[in-house]
Amino acid sequence: MSRSLFWLSDAAWQAIEPHLPKNQPGARRVDDRRVISGILHVLKSGCRWCDCPADYGPSTTIYNRFNRWSRRGFWTKLLDALAEAGAVTKSTAIDSTYIKAQRSAFGGKGGARPQAIGRSRGGWTTKVHALTDVLGRPYALMLTPGNVSDVKAAPALLERAGRMRYLLGDKGYDANSLRKTLRENGTSPVIPGRRNRKRTIRYDQQRYRGRHLIENAFCRMKDFRRIATRYDKLAANFLSAVALATAVAFWL
Repeated sequence: MSRSLFWLSDAAWQAIEPHLPKNQPGARRVDDRRVISGILHVLKSGCRWCDCPADYGPSTTIYNRFNRWSRRGFWTKLLDALAEAGAVTKSTAIDSTYIKAQRSAFGGKGGARPQAIGRSRGGWTTKVHALTDVLGRPYALMLTPGNVSDVKAAPALLERAGRMRYLLGDKGYDANSLRKTLRENGTSPVIPGRRNRKRTIRYDQQRYRGRHLIENAFCRMKDFRRIATRYDKLAANFLSAVALATAVAFWL
């Protein structure tokens, strides 16, 4: 097999391998590094699963491995494990980005909303919400339909945050209830106020300049074409794809 086809370097593989499922029942597994590299090829290039190069093995094996481990939550647990070992969360940024849902993303069990698809200004979209550490590396992810506001999604996402001294967010997170909760937990909100506020909100403008790192992170995630456009019917599978792309782009 051509070495150029491997998306995973030796160092990246050494970081992933200890977290792989061990002693699984059934037939002997096909080479994990080759299969995971095939999954990454699909995510990066945006091709259909059936178009994955034969050098990675049968396309059905590539997809089935991704889907089966997605149901087990392995890909999100992998990101959690890698981030837990290296995240520096003294200063955390929160934000979200819209992902266009391609027509093949519809038809999941339960309808669009249970699968995190909703109508927004950009059409039918999914929102990827993220927390990043001081270096701009996403360490917690969550999906909602595209028409869910950032401030409503924030409490559930912040439950997964570690101890933090500052939380950086844009005006979409300006809410008295969120500010109160943060301060009660010992976190200083670095969030500008909306224009319609009667009283000016004071915040650390110098520290707020670091919020661009989370915008950079979303741009880097969208270099994976199957992240920039959602093709997966199931929200769990799309979240798994985002988690794997994030792990490779930032933590390996």
